Amino acid sequence: MAATLAQMADGLEARLGTIDGLRVFDHVPDSFAVPCAFVMPESVNFHGAFAGGDAETEWTVTVIVGRVAGRAAQKSLYEFCSYSGSRSVRAAIEGDLSLGGRVQTCVVDTAQNMRMISQGDGDYLAVDFRCRIHP
Repeated sequence: MAATLAQMADGLEARLGTIDGLRVFDHVPDSFAVPCAFVMPESVNFHGAFAGGDAETEWTVTVIVGRVAGRAAQKSLYEFCSYSGSRSVRAAIEGDLSLGGRVQTCVVDTAQNMRMISQGDGDYLAVDFRCRIHP
């Protein structure tokens, strides 16, 4: 049986939870404290194989770090975008390609859309990671 979107979100949340100090949500939070990450499905390709046998999903994992004014925020963003290391989002997710036995495989394709976002009275740095999951 293919994994549901909720099971995929739980799997991504669990893998991101292996990054020490990162607050992780399996939904878009109303408010946040940094650093944090949340997951959101972007698309579902229902016909990845015959009879819907591989309904590939694309996910965005958004990571938000400290306030823009600090140099440390940008360095923190770089750590999350690294290919490897203890704070690497790619390494954390791909550390278990089955997301705890929930899916067949997943891959983190890109880190993109680095930007400033506003929340309350502060400006923060954020980056999106694109993940493909095969249930």
